This record gives sequence, structure tokens and C-alpha cells, in this order.
Amino acid sequence: MALTRNVSGDGKVVTIKINGRFDFSVHQEFREAYDTGKDKASDFVLDLANTEYIDSAACGMLLVFRDAVGGNSANIGIVNANHEIVKTLTMLQFHKMFKIA
Repeated sequence: MALTRNVSGDGKVVTIKINGRFDFSVHQEFREAYDTGKDKASDFVLDLANTEYIDSAACGMLLVFRDAVGGNSANIGIVNANHEIVKTLTMLQFHKMFKIA
């Protein structure tokens, strides 16, 4: 499976882990991962520790994700991304919209 989803016991933190390539092939699975229970959740964590690659479709999916979970008030952290992914996200100025650690 390219994606796993974990929810904290109180339902407030949703962690989504992408394994392998983060591209359009995980679009539906990614959308379902954040849509399910998004009304109860206050924090989202996108764990990219096992993500090898991110493409422009994934960047677009991140923007849709952000809008779907609260837009400017969304609390989304992107963690454990490799250097190349961080570089790409920074170049696109995603660090202004997401907490990248």
C-alpha cells in the first residue's frame, strides 16, 4: 500500500504516510485519507519519511488538501521529507502554507 493513515485516540490528529512515489497514482487514496474524519481533526501530519519522489500533481493535491481541511487556518505539518523534497517544496514556497520539519 502506498499510503497509510493513523488517527490519534481522540481523533484530533490525523497522520498520513506516503510510501514510494507521491504522485497522481495515490490521488484517490490520499483524498480519502484526509476526508475521512476531517471535521473532528484539528491537526494533520504528512509523514514523508518513506517518500522517494514528489511531482507537480502531488503539489496540486497538497493545495487541495489544505483547502479541504481549513485553508489558511489549517494546521498541517510535513515531516521527515528528504532533502530533495524539502528543496522542491521550499522552491514552490510551500513553507509559507505548511509547517515543514
